[in-house]
Amino acid sequence: MRLKDKVSIITGAAQGIGLATARKFAREGAIVVICDMQPSGVQAAVAACEAEGARAVGYVLNVARRAEVDDMVAAVLAQFGRIDVLVNNAGITRDARLQSMTVEQFDAVIDVNLRGVFHCAQAVAGAMVAAGSGVILNASSVVGIYGNFGQTNYAAAKFGVIGFTKTWARELGPKGVRVNAVAPGFIETPIIASVPEKVIDQLKTQVPLRRLGQADEIANVYAFLASDEASYVNGAVLEVSGGMTV
Repeated sequence: MRLKDKVSIITGAAQGIGLATARKFAREGAIVVICDMQPSGVQAAVAACEAEGARAVGYVLNVARRAEVDDMVAAVLAQFGRIDVLVNNAGITRDARLQSMTVEQFDAVIDVNLRGVFHCAQAVAGAMVAAGSGVILNASSVVGIYGNFGQTNYAAAKFGVIGFTKTWARELGPKGVRVNAVAPGFIETPIIASVPEKVIDQLKTQVPLRRLGQADEIANVYAFLASDEASYVNGAVLEVSGGMTV
């Protein structure tokens, strides 16, 4: 078990990549802290992790609201005494072309996908630095590296996450805390469930492996980066896209 007894907070863990990551961490022996806005999803994710034999707790919160994040972190520290891993996975999309994107659409994505990452990382950093160890993993995207039609807000947030990752790796690395990012490509998750099949088929042609990725394939990368096997990986942005940008 690569993550045995590591207290691991995973945001956006009620579905998709977040849920797959929570279950993977559970199988690797972690103590899993499920965070999401969906109460029923949090309960189901906790049950799924417990079914894997792990200890798991859940918190219903919005990462864009700092007070809720601070309360969760304080509760986790009170219960377990430490935080070993943070996976900043929570994210949303509100797509529109530049000329039609509303300020509300822009702000919503920035608040969750960028500001939320800042809130969670800053909230756990003190405990990790005090312990002299810890891992922060941020969800970026190939969209954050290369841009994408209709995703001004999402691309900006995911590019910003890369900036966070590089900066925090420099700031926290000397304190024993590693910070890395994962940049998934096209992954089969509920976010793309409404995309027309014709569009999905077109996306597949852009990937040398000729298929979309699976949430478990991203979860496996998070588990590696969280483990001691990645002890010398810091400040990296690992693209997991089936080679779509080759």
